Amino acid sequence: MQDKLGDFIRAHRERTTPASVGLPAGGRRRTPGLRREELAQLCDVSPTWLTWLEQGRQVSASGKLLARMAEVLHLSAAERSYLFSLAERLDPQHDADAVDDGESLADIVAAIDAPAYMLDRQWDAVAWNAHAAALFGGWLDGASSLRPNLLRFMFRAAAARGLIVDWEERARRLVAEFRADIGKHAGQPALAALIAELSQESPEFHALWPLQDVVSREGGLRRFHHPGMGELSFNQITLHPAKRHDLKLVMLLPA
Repeated sequence: MQDKLGDFIRAHRERTTPASVGLPAGGRRRTPGLRREELAQLCDVSPTWLTWLEQGRQVSASGKLLARMAEVLHLSAAERSYLFSLAERLDPQHDADAVDDGESLADIVAAIDAPAYMLDRQWDAVAWNAHAAALFGGWLDGASSLRPNLLRFMFRAAAARGLIVDWEERARRLVAEFRADIGKHAGQPALAALIAELSQESPEFHALWPLQDVVSREGGLRRFHHPGMGELSFNQITLHPAKRHDLKLVMLLPA
């Protein structure tokens, strides 16, 4: 991965003209692009460090540095995303873009004529419709003072155990799905704090998390025993928005 990252940076450095970043183009150059020393200066790093990065050595690049490099090299949105993917870093611009995306995605969720909700990487519900609010009492109906997190609801809300048929099996699978979903991001402060909280507050989660089980988040039959609507069955479908793969749209369609 480091080799691919270095190759990508070098290729885009060599195709970025000095004039495009406000540098004089005078002097004899072996390539029309930026020299390593010039890119290093513009990114406020040492030329040696940049050389090591381009050579694929094990040096670490922060999200802030990668963002500056993307600006200097005039990367497109797709190229910027690819850069952060190669470096296995989160783009600081992500949160700024998320507001507009979230508003439009919330409109889509609201228009679905079935229980539907959207989860972020931490499995906080960031959007849901009236059908989902009616189904998930104690989670999406605003009854809880906690953030609307699916795992908190599953393991800490008494309502979940009465609502979800085969609670023990669903709880085991949810933990395995969550581990697969967060992958290498498990060490991020917000996720680490959530895992620590659930491990401390829920004996069931405390027992399940160390098992290291991993399964993909799949659809299938979901059964509920609703206190007001009785026995309900749905087919669950989970999709990822094309531009926000960190989000999951979950729809519960009539079985």
